[in-house]
Amino acid sequence: MSASQMSVNREATRRRVLLTLKKYSYLIAMLPLVLPPLLLAAGHAMDLVNLFSWGVPVVVFGIIPVLDMLLGKDALNPDESTDVTRMNGEMFYRVITLGWVAGFAALLVWSMLELASGTFNLVGGIGWILSIGIVGGLGINVAHELIHKDAKLETRVGGFLLSLVCYAGFKIEHLRGHHVHVSTPGDASSSRYNQSLYNFLPQAYARNFLNAWKLEAQRLERKGEKAFSWHNELIWWYSISALVGIAFTVAFGWLGAAFFLGQSFIAFTLLEIVNYLEHYGLHRRKLDNGRYERTAPEHSWNSNYFLTNVFLFHLQRHSDHHAYAKKRYQVLRHHDIAPQLPAGYAAMIVIAMIPPLWKRIMNPRVEAYYRGEEHQLAS
Repeated sequence: MSASQMSVNREATRRRVLLTLKKYSYLIAMLPLVLPPLLLAAGHAMDLVNLFSWGVPVVVFGIIPVLDMLLGKDALNPDESTDVTRMNGEMFYRVITLGWVAGFAALLVWSMLELASGTFNLVGGIGWILSIGIVGGLGINVAHELIHKDAKLETRVGGFLLSLVCYAGFKIEHLRGHHVHVSTPGDASSSRYNQSLYNFLPQAYARNFLNAWKLEAQRLERKGEKAFSWHNELIWWYSISALVGIAFTVAFGWLGAAFFLGQSFIAFTLLEIVNYLEHYGLHRRKLDNGRYERTAPEHSWNSNYFLTNVFLFHLQRHSDHHAYAKKRYQVLRHHDIAPQLPAGYAAMIVIAMIPPLWKRIMNPRVEAYYRGEEHQLAS
């Protein structure tokens, strides 16, 4: 065997070992499901329950960004010819996402029981709802992975998870709206240059719901069905949301309703904040024929920090996801050509909530991308 062949074999072995280690690192994505029980146990042990009820946002938006910087970036890409087929066939990756949904459903019920038991005072209860809502927001990312797949089990489980946070319209609008119109003025989930988060959010809430209904009505019309019929999947998903909300209200009164609606609002708000930062200021150029250029890696902000990547099932490799929407999370690739965020999503979410700071950091990056064609910034 030649020296060059030995070198190739060593590199292939090294990559496979690293991919195996990374495979099990995705178990970190299960951490949000155990964080509330762990924090509550710590709160009881230290007699600081109401303080520790706020622990999830501290971990997600405080500790994780610091660890991101310490652990660094992850440039490891699976080899298309030798790794992707094998990795796609491994059940481990699917079990994690499907198991996440079951875990969240159980967490939702347990969290409500803890709230109803009188464990927290008013401030602690608000922190508890915020914490569970953040877990639900991370769950929407799991649902996002599932609804993109062809298997009915995965798409239905993804829809069910979205129903638990009252945002089932995302299942339709994201697939048939966002992925078609991404980085154009017609997309409800693409923020414009110089648009603040607080201007974006109300529009995103409304357009997500309205666009989902419009797209589903159009689908049914093409099939000769009426929008108000059992064929409309939105009616099914929103019915699940309503039933869960009613069950919580009947069982726990106004507190049950406040908990279910409160955690849902936090969850889908977190989703829309992520939407805000994923495509901020990036536009598909309008061609002479009036159409927009094809979606490319340059139309999504990426971040390749290792910890947040495994924590979010590779959501930060967003360019590859838009290029190959059905690709499973474990085989998404990093693209150097894609514009890069200066930090992981966890840190960027905090920055986005402070518009002057966000614009100071992000606007120069957008302007640099469009240098020489500044007219694109107004599109």
